[in-house]
Amino acid sequence: MMAALLLVSDCTPKSLGDLANLLAVIRDFLSLSLFSLGGGNTLLSEYHYLSVSEYCWISSNQFADLYALAEAAPGPSSMLVGLLGMGAAWREGPGWALASAVVAEIAILLPSTLLMVIAALSWNRFRDSPWRIAFERGLGPITLGILFAVGLKILHTADHGVPAYLVSIVVCVLTLRTRISPLWFMAIAGVLGGFGVINR
Repeated sequence: MMAALLLVSDCTPKSLGDLANLLAVIRDFLSLSLFSLGGGNTLLSEYHYLSVSEYCWISSNQFADLYALAEAAPGPSSMLVGLLGMGAAWREGPGWALASAVVAEIAILLPSTLLMVIAALSWNRFRDSPWRIAFERGLGPITLGILFAVGLKILHTADHGVPAYLVSIVVCVLTLRTRISPLWFMAIAGVLGGFGVINR
């Protein structure tokens, strides 16, 4: 799989062996961390832009594969950032790729974690404030809107061809209208992909 990460087209990848590039990547992920309202998935469009268009580490298809891997694995959705960091530095060797993955993961988790700890410790002081109630009510629609945009981005990135779009639409409708476990949808999509009904 990592060999596939080396196949990036139409773009010259930025080397993380260059200290200036490494510091720019760390800065980007540190700043993104503070905007992850609703979880790591809300930043997916920006992750895609940085890794595919800005730094040219991987292709759009490879990004979709890494996203699927991060979502299938147990753990937080921000695990994708570690995989992106690993793919970004793979050209410099496995050791550097592992270090890059750890640094990227720390950069995306540390600021938001510190902010949430500070907020949690002081949030009760404002429990009767109208500002707190307004803030909490306002964040719900904002987060849902961001997640909807992220879903559209994943559809655009991962789905190529009428069968793939149809499967996505059917899964979306069934998820919203039934109580069927998403694991069944993943299994069926895997079988369809294995038989070549849906592919990229």
